[in-house]
Order: sequence, then C-alpha cells, then structure tokens
Amino acid sequence: MVSKVFIPLPHREGWGGSFLLLLILLAGFTSCNKQEDETSKVVLNEVLSLNEGNFQDDYGVHNAWIEVFNKSYGTVDIAGYKLAVYNGTGDTVFYNVPKGDVLTKIKPRQHALFWADGEPNRGTFHTTCTLDTARVNWVGLYDNGGKLIDQIEVPVLEADHSYARINDANPEWAVKGGDKASSYVTPSTNNMTIEKNEKQEKFALHDASGIGMAITAMLVVFSGLIILYVSFRLLGLGMQSKKSTETSKTETMTENQPVAKAEGQEGEVYAAIAMALHEEMNNVHDIESGVLTITRRTSAWNAKHLMLRK
Repeated sequence: MVSKVFIPLPHREGWGGSFLLLLILLAGFTSCNKQEDETSKVVLNEVLSLNEGNFQDDYGVHNAWIEVFNKSYGTVDIAGYKLAVYNGTGDTVFYNVPKGDVLTKIKPRQHALFWADGEPNRGTFHTTCTLDTARVNWVGLYDNGGKLIDQIEVPVLEADHSYARINDANPEWAVKGGDKASSYVTPSTNNMTIEKNEKQEKFALHDASGIGMAITAMLVVFSGLIILYVSFRLLGLGMQSKKSTETSKTETMTENQPVAKAEGQEGEVYAAIAMALHEEMNNVHDIESGVLTITRRTSAWNAKHLMLRK
C-alpha cells in the first residue's frame, strides 16, 4: 500500500494546469498520509500495464487497462470523471470520460474497465492515457467536480501481471499474476477469487456419481406437482360446495315465501287477468271489417207519402 501522496508534474494546458497543480499541492500539504478520499463511491481497483496475453479489448487488441470499482450500493454515473496518468517524464495526461453514454453508469458493486491505449476515438472506454511499461506510473481519478478521489503508484510489472487491491475496495494493494487462484488477474470482476468450494467438495465426496442428486431433484419436482394438484383439487371442491349451498338456500327461501293474496278477490279475477295477459302476449284480438252498414226501415213516422196533402 502506498502511504504518500504522489504529486504529478503540471501538464501543458495553460493557467488551468497551474491552478490544478496548486490544488494538488495544497491537498498534499494538508493530508500527507491520505491516499484517497474515503467518502468517494468510485475507486481505482486494478491496473495492468503490460498486456501480452491477457484480456482483449473490443477490437481484439491486447492493451493496458485501468479498472475502477463502484464500492457503493447505488448506481454511479462516472460521466465527466477524469483519469490521469503520469510516468515521471513529460506531462500528466488526462482523459475526460464523455457524457451521453449509458455505459458510464456503474451499477452497485460493479466494475468499469478503461483501455489505456491512447485511442479515444475508438470509444468511451478507450482513453488518451498510456502506461509506461518500464517506469512507475501514477494513476489518478478525479470526480466530475475536479476533485482527486483516488490515486495509486503502479510499480513496474511483468507481462500479464497487475497491481490490484487484494479485494474490491480494500485499502491494501498487491501484485497479482500466476497460477494460483488467489493471484489471478481479474479484469471487470472481483479481485478475490475463491480457490475451492468446501460445500461442493463435501457433496462430491458423498455422491461422486450424482445419483443422489438426480433422485433428490426428481423427488422435489414430483412433490411440488402433487402439492399443486391437491391444492387445486381442494379449492375446486370447496367452490362447488359453496355454490351448492347457495343454490339450495335460494330454493328454500323461494318455497317458504308465502304468495301475496289480496282480500276480496276471487279465482275468476285471476283467471280473467291471466286470459287478458295471454291474449296480449299472443296478439289475439277480434278482427273487424271496418265497413258500417245502415239499414233503412219504413214506418208511419217517417213515410213521405203520409205527409203529403191532397
């Protein structure tokens, strides 16, 4: 672990570079033993400077890479953050993480891998920074407000070896590389690799052929199916029983309900009403011709000849 604050030389960006150097000097004088901002959510997690047969980028090229880790339990958008690299010669090279890319949002406890290939035109995660394989490299991480939130001095490494935290966000760093699982180089994944699983080994010792596992799985599946069948069967019977109870209750109420009868009305009245309803429903009516017939009858009262005078 590096306990001192490394101060890079100023880069050639006019008065802005001098102002940035002044801020770094003030931070160095006020907290000489503080390596990183403990309140920062994103930290540098692993660096590989000489890549010969390790992880390839999206162009199939073996390049140096810098891994950052979101140690918080919320999503952090690193758009606007800066990566800085200084190897003791020349200027400090800065890379501004562009905005507008959804991939800059790092999910909780996840990683983001930046390729230090000097080819920013290849994509968001290809930086302007490059790592010197023959020198100590200082790598810094700034937030979108220009505050230095993490930094590390990466020693000269062998091919395909990385300088990483012994576990994600752990303050202790170590050189990783080799055949042991605990020293694997782990780009975009957890730095701590478990060598073995005791539960799996114990299970394999008692059931080497896997027959017990197969039988157990089948029993679980069939038991679940039986439970589902019984549950739905009982539910169906319960619904039928409830429906039958409601039907019989309705019929009983209908049979026991007395028929209202008005006082002073006889059966003929009901018969007449029924007949009228029958005729109305069946459209039964008397058919009239619509012709009026007037019959003239002669009598002494209206005889004309009796009214005439001689």
